[in-house]
Amino acid sequence: MISQQSRHCTVELQALPSRIGQVRRIVSAQLRYWHLDPLIERAALGVTELLSNVHRHAEPDKTCTVEMELLLDRLTVSVHDHDPRLPVVQDADPFATCGRGLAMVAAVSESWGVRPHSETGKVVWFTLPASSAAVPKISPYDTGLTLDTGLTLDTAPPYDTGRRPAARGHRPEHAPARSAVAG
Repeated sequence: MISQQSRHCTVELQALPSRIGQVRRIVSAQLRYWHLDPLIERAALGVTELLSNVHRHAEPDKTCTVEMELLLDRLTVSVHDHDPRLPVVQDADPFATCGRGLAMVAAVSESWGVRPHSETGKVVWFTLPASSAAVPKISPYDTGLTLDTGLTLDTAPPYDTGRRPAARGHRPEHAPARSAVAG
């Protein structure tokens, strides 16, 4: 469900590696639609780390909800799961291959936190600053096309980012990073 007026996006999923890659692409597409291209890499990295934690640690199941909300000049990305255990930032051994996810979320975000959600779950969230100059005003004449994915694509004239079009065969500067997770 995406509500253009409130700038809100919610995706429910099983935190499986193939789904994590799909959610990264949804987050990237939604931020492009909101004209927040500068936030794509950090938001995609943060949501990947939070979903990876659900995949590795959540009990009794891997069902979760990713929510993005743009209010004023702040993007909040949160992941709700059904495991009441709260995560802890760990000091990872220099040679460890895991254990740095929350530290990475803290490093790329403005703020982050965790709160219990009902009796059987929690919400882990992070925020990113979104300058008001990067967020165009919503016009009552703004139109969109809804696809089966639930994403709304802008059908208005392209938003001028001041960037030159990419040369043939080259990726544009604002293209999201490829997912490190299969899928």
